[in-house]
Amino acid sequence: MLGNCIDNVRAAAPLVHNITNYVTVNDVANILLACGGSPIMSDEPDDVEDITSICGGLCINIGTLNQQSMEGMFRAGKKANELGHILLLDPVGAGASTLRTDTAVRLAEELRFDAIRGNISEIRTLAQGSGTTRGVDADLADAVTEENLEEAVAFVKNFAKKDGCIAAVTGAIDLVGDQSTCYVIRNGRPEMAKITGTGCQLSAVMTAFLVANPQEKLKAAAAAVCAMGLAGELAWKRMQEGDGNAAYRNRIIDAVYNMDGNELEKGANYEVR
Repeated sequence: MLGNCIDNVRAAAPLVHNITNYVTVNDVANILLACGGSPIMSDEPDDVEDITSICGGLCINIGTLNQQSMEGMFRAGKKANELGHILLLDPVGAGASTLRTDTAVRLAEELRFDAIRGNISEIRTLAQGSGTTRGVDADLADAVTEENLEEAVAFVKNFAKKDGCIAAVTGAIDLVGDQSTCYVIRNGRPEMAKITGTGCQLSAVMTAFLVANPQEKLKAAAAAVCAMGLAGELAWKRMQEGDGNAAYRNRIIDAVYNMDGNELEKGANYEVR
């Protein structure tokens, strides 16, 4: 059952340190609160080790890199590893520039991540050390489809084995796997792509789910992806005439806020391969 994962988040109220991008930082904080977690944002190198020490998990998002935040990522990540805390990487736009690609690859090499979440292009960039990601959107040629699903599942399992982590590839079809098991998830709405930051929000939520479910990390990661996709479905049903992407963003956060284990269990649309 995936539903108990969100109930565990609400019971544990995990404190999550986020080094994330300034485009989406407010929405990341709000969706963490909505799912039952508690957010702290800090990227100052002289601050991050103290901050991450009091948290259960650290979410590193490379969406808007600068020299200060990069130093903070490595210092906080090493401290999280030292303390045995949950550590998640969101390699936003890896492949779009040399700086993003090199930083993502270095982070994956030098730190031990519990999970890495991105679109297929970003994860392939990490796997290959280079790529051709267009902004933060997956190349269409790299989209996970029903036609290439078997190949994509194998890729996720191989990446997870190589990097020793849970690999989460999100898009029209979401894949969450370790070296032996992969959840194929079909929750969500295409309109979610019209909101900037749904991926950033998911990475933070996934970190909270992992912290609150330490004995079932793969299931927790899959539950987080299902919860976010289901929230997109529920929010779309509640849209009113005149609503646009700003209203949709808020309704997604509200849907997470009101979601419990029973609703997640009933609405999660997945298979295990």
